[in-house]
Amino acid sequence: MTTVRIPEDWPATEEQARAVQDALRARVILGEPGPPPGQGHVTGVDVAYDDARDVVAAAAVVLDASSLDVVAEATAVGRVSFPYVPGLLAFREIPTVLAALEALPRPPGLVVCDGYGLAHPRRFGLASHLGVLTGLPTIGIAKNPFTFSYDDPDTPRGSTSALLAGSEEVGRALRTRDGVKPVFVSVGHRVTLDQACAHTLALTPAYRIPETTRRADALCREALRRTYSA
Repeated sequence: MTTVRIPEDWPATEEQARAVQDALRARVILGEPGPPPGQGHVTGVDVAYDDARDVVAAAAVVLDASSLDVVAEATAVGRVSFPYVPGLLAFREIPTVLAALEALPRPPGLVVCDGYGLAHPRRFGLASHLGVLTGLPTIGIAKNPFTFSYDDPDTPRGSTSALLAGSEEVGRALRTRDGVKPVFVSVGHRVTLDQACAHTLALTPAYRIPETTRRADALCREALRRTYSA
């Protein structure tokens, strides 16, 4: 497990954080297809908080994209690096998530975030932020639509509908199980929306939530428990 310090130049105010978002957002790449679904490696990242201690634990879990077996994992624990501000949540997590990714013994391939990419009020959620900082292809798969609207997709698995900010499509609602509430997929960096949805289906053979998120969620919670166990 890696222990993380908050970088000295990390934003301390909302104004500073929004300026960083503005600068980095221009570097998001939308024209690349990304890696093929079901090939190579795919990595889930997630975080767990201990609010009483102001601590966040991050996990990165690498899966074989064809079998979905775990091939590597890493964790990191650090101080929460920014106050809670809607739209700026990535600044609370990025240093610790980056440390977990950097501790992996092999390249992560596609990175899947439990959250948002372009489906974000400033079009720069955690998946986009991570993608720009690392250069890796990234997607966001969220459990709710945030502030955006959508029509309910058709019942069968694989059905989609546009996730909309007014008339702009910022992602898709995707049904990963027949008749079960959809997940909300958005591009982070260096992946198309069609490919992001295809990856999501490949990662959900048995559950609504992708295996990347399920494994990373369990691991970061365990890392937090281990940190403060006797």
